[in-house]
Amino acid sequence: MNKKVFPSELAYIAGLVILALGTALMERSDLGISMVVAPAYVIHLKLVTVLPFWSFGVSEYAFQAFLILLLSLILRRFRRSFLLSFATAVLYGTLLDIAMKPAAWLPADTLPLRIVWFALGTAVCALGVALLFNTYLTPEAYELFVKEIAQKTGKGLGFVKTVYDIASCLTGIALSFVFFGFMHFEGVKWGTLVCALVNGPLIGLISKGLSRAFEFRDALPWRRFFEETR
Repeated sequence: MNKKVFPSELAYIAGLVILALGTALMERSDLGISMVVAPAYVIHLKLVTVLPFWSFGVSEYAFQAFLILLLSLILRRFRRSFLLSFATAVLYGTLLDIAMKPAAWLPADTLPLRIVWFALGTAVCALGVALLFNTYLTPEAYELFVKEIAQKTGKGLGFVKTVYDIASCLTGIALSFVFFGFMHFEGVKWGTLVCALVNGPLIGLISKGLSRAFEFRDALPWRRFFEETR
């Protein structure tokens, strides 16, 4: 079967747009957000009450800036790729804020509807991540942090990713307790656990489908520049 050519640069843009749409759908469901973005989301819920401009998107790239700073301290060096990663975070945060506006119009007054938005959001997010796997452009701080720590410690990427996801989930829970009390969970709900269980296999399944249908090729001569920043 002849595969269709898919520019890897387009995979970067499409991946970020799709990921933003999926996250907005999950937020609309109010059944739990991905554990990766849970800390940023809980911070957003708290700060937006006193700082109206502190949107989910702003909270996303502000938290990712903190991760990049933490990574620099751990590695004791700063690379150009860290700035490029922050640029990706700002682009994603902007797209997320845009996606949140139409998502807010979706009806979500019954549990079945909320489950639909959650399931659709989870699937859409998985597609976005799968597309981002097929680009050389610098990823968000979440992926960069995991990759760099895995290289520094010599641990497997899967192991470091699992540890990071657990730490992110616990951070989200702790922030929810601090900001909203022990009897009121925000951001981290049962949907977060469901997402953690199905996200990996779903991304793998979609990635296989994409590799069967498309051949990802560079359309622009930028790969060398991005590889030299790492």
